[in-house]
Amino acid sequence: MKVKVHKKLNELAATAICGNDISSSVLYVSALAIAFAGQYAWITLLIVSFVLFLFRKIYGEVVGALPLNGGAYNALLNTTSKGMASFAAALTLLSYMATAVISANEAIHYLHHLIPALPIIIGTIVLLGIFAALTIGGITESAKVAIGIFLFHLASLAILSGFIIYYFSYSGIETFFNNWHLPASEGGITNAIFFGFAASMLGVSGFESSANFVEEQQKGVFPKTLRNMWAVVSIINPLMAIFALTIFSVSMLQSDAYQNTLLVEMASHVGGKWVAILISVDAFLVLSGAVLTSFVGVSGLLERMTLDRIMPQFFLKKNSRGSSFRIIIMFFLLSVSVLLITNGNVKLLAGVYTISFLSVMVLFGIGNILLKVKRNKLPRPEKASWFAVLIAILAVTIALIGNLVMKPKGGLPSNLIIFLDYFIPTILFIIIMLNRTVLLNFLLNAMHTIFDPVRNFVLKTDKKILQTIDKINDQEFVFFTKGDKLSTLNKVMLYILKNEHTKKIKIVIALEKGQTAPPNLSQEIDFLDREYPEIAIEFLVIEGKFSPKLIKELSQKWNIPINFMFIGSPSDKFPYKIAELGGVRLII
Repeated sequence: MKVKVHKKLNELAATAICGNDISSSVLYVSALAIAFAGQYAWITLLIVSFVLFLFRKIYGEVVGALPLNGGAYNALLNTTSKGMASFAAALTLLSYMATAVISANEAIHYLHHLIPALPIIIGTIVLLGIFAALTIGGITESAKVAIGIFLFHLASLAILSGFIIYYFSYSGIETFFNNWHLPASEGGITNAIFFGFAASMLGVSGFESSANFVEEQQKGVFPKTLRNMWAVVSIINPLMAIFALTIFSVSMLQSDAYQNTLLVEMASHVGGKWVAILISVDAFLVLSGAVLTSFVGVSGLLERMTLDRIMPQFFLKKNSRGSSFRIIIMFFLLSVSVLLITNGNVKLLAGVYTISFLSVMVLFGIGNILLKVKRNKLPRPEKASWFAVLIAILAVTIALIGNLVMKPKGGLPSNLIIFLDYFIPTILFIIIMLNRTVLLNFLLNAMHTIFDPVRNFVLKTDKKILQTIDKINDQEFVFFTKGDKLSTLNKVMLYILKNEHTKKIKIVIALEKGQTAPPNLSQEIDFLDREYPEIAIEFLVIEGKFSPKLIKELSQKWNIPINFMFIGSPSDKFPYKIAELGGVRLII
């Protein structure tokens, strides 16, 4: 049978899948940076570009040495313990979950501006479902959609930039200089750049995604995806911040209206309604592409974790296109549940998204250090210098601290509190999976401790009850027959079954010297023995006359009380009175 070979991704396809996520940041990161850094936003975005440049080498070294899916999880798995790697995996999973839900929801919000009747939550669920189905259809098919979105996004930004540059040709750039000379906000320039940089670091979300599906890429493609993503965010994000500061005043840019749809407002201002519609459509598509990035990235991560037996082996099942469809379905259901729990207020997930993403980047840097120390002889195509690694980790740590102390808008709880609400259940699940044999042994021991005494009591009681039942059933009964017909003997058996507890009965006929038993009696009793297998029937012929003396002798000989001996009703010719028989019972 011919084995179907799945095509691996080329440079454009791999860049598009992770590039949609990182390039979609232009829709919010410029406005976010301006909200905290004001006129210095473009500087903070350039600092982010520098940090990302350092991470190119860091990611390139780790993944080049360990070219397996899993990103930070894979790096730590091969340099530390499975527990530490699982910690990174939990953060990555939360990052993807938040990215998928936020991006899908924001995409539908942009579409809602064009189609006001569109329901937000239902539309978000449908969009998540579409990209789940697309990912199940195979990464090659997903890449085709991602490429189309990515190219459309770059073209839309190029068109917008063209209109903005034309706008500057007749309006000038005086607004930029007016903004530049504004006094620094409370806390001074340092404070503005610190929080602006912390917020701007969200613009590189998606940079880690390429490492999570590196096994799906052609040889040599991975470092090119890092280069391409770095180039995109280094050019687009600072440039759009500069454009925004040249078109609008800082006070306008820091208002809620401009924060949510900055590029659409810029498009409307410089190009009119149709350019604004183009950017809205582009925003919908590229945010949808970020949803696709989440599905592809999480599929590679969780598949690797399942192969390492951290996740249940149930998730390893693949379809004919090579997709781990059970992982994708599980992630889709998880994302929908989070959307419904937050009731569509996905700003609650901002803290999860921020802390988890930045923590993953710090852990990747630590993974690089551990790789240098513990796996120094492992071949790798490139190396990051110690200075670059330490500076990169320090920079992301500063951004992480900034986001932890940053006060969210709208009266929401702190980022840390929201993050812990989602992180604790996730890490608890992974801890349980990592220690499931210990927990199962503990459960087994606890069950034995609690139930062994009960079980022993039950077994002993069961044994005693069975012994009592056997003792009761061991009592033997006797029926004295005169050579009764089969129908009469059958009535005897029915009486015994209905009224007595026994497994044995002796059917006895007493014959005086010269008398013989009825010829068919033995055969009839054999027939009854087969018909009533639950009672053992013993047929005995006793020489002697049936009398009280014989009854007494047999009772003593067999150790059967006389009251367990039966006879049929005697006729008026019977020579003895019933009282003389010592307690023999009449049953017929």
